[in-house]
Amino acid sequence: MIFLFRFLSHWPLRALHGVGAALGWLVWCLSPAYRAHFRANVAQAGLAFEVARPAIAEAGRFVAELPKLWMRPPSVSCLGNVRVEGQEHVERALALGRGLVFFGPHCGSFELGPQALAELYGPITAIYRPARKTWLARLERIARDRANLTVVPASLSGIRLLHKTLKANQAVALLTDQVPPEGLGVWAPFFGKPAYTMTLAARLALQSGATLLPVSCERLARGQGYFLKIWPAVQGLEAAGKSDLLQAVTQINRAIEAIVLSQPGQYLWGYARYKTPREDAL
Repeated sequence: MIFLFRFLSHWPLRALHGVGAALGWLVWCLSPAYRAHFRANVAQAGLAFEVARPAIAEAGRFVAELPKLWMRPPSVSCLGNVRVEGQEHVERALALGRGLVFFGPHCGSFELGPQALAELYGPITAIYRPARKTWLARLERIARDRANLTVVPASLSGIRLLHKTLKANQAVALLTDQVPPEGLGVWAPFFGKPAYTMTLAARLALQSGATLLPVSCERLARGQGYFLKIWPAVQGLEAAGKSDLLQAVTQINRAIEAIVLSQPGQYLWGYARYKTPREDAL
C-alpha cells in the first residue's frame, strides 16, 4: 500500500482530484447510510442540499490528494501552491507569550493545514487518533511526522506534551469537530442541536491562557492549490472563566460553524456528528 501511495504521489494534483471526485460520487451511490447522514447534517445547518452538493466530490478529492500530501519529500515545501491569509492573528497571539491552539473542522484539505502551519510557525505539535489498521497507522505516522511538526497519539502522554508545548509559547493543532470517546467531551450546540464535543482545545486554552485560533484550508478549483485562512481568535474566554467549560466549548463550535458556512461545499457532511460517543479512555 505504501508503494501505491508513492506511485500516486507523482501524479499531478489535478489528475488526483479528478479520480477523487469520481470516488466521492461512487461512495455516495453505494452507501444509503452515508447519504442519510449527509442530507440530515446539511438540513440541520439550515442549508439547501444544492449548496452542499459539491462536498460529495470534495470528500473523494480529500482521499485522492493524500498520497501527494503524505509522500511529499521533506526537502520540498508545501507552501508553493498555498495562499495564506490572517497571519497577523498568529503574530498577535505569539506576542502574548502563552502559546496558541490552532483548531479547525474536517473541511477542505485539513491534512495540509498542519503541514503549512508548521512551515510558517513551527515547531507545532498535533494530536491525532491512530487508525485501527496497522498499515494505515504506520503510514500516518511516517507521513505526518515532519520537520517542525510533531504528531502525538491521543493519550495522556500526548496531552502532557501539548501542555509543555504551550508553556514554551509554541503552537498545537487539532480537529475539534469529531466525536470524542465518552468522558472526554460535553454536549454542546452545533448548528442548533446538541453534539458531543471534545473539551481538549477549551481545556488547553483555559488552563494555559493560550490563544484559540480557528484555521481553514480550502481546496481551490482545478487543482490550482489551496487557500489557508487563519481566522480571528476566539474571544471571551476570560469572561467564561476556568469553571465554565461548556461556554468555552460552545464558542469553539460557533467558530467551526462559521468556517463550515464559509465553504459548505468542502465539509465532510457525511460524518455522524451527532452520534453517541463510544466507551474509550485515554
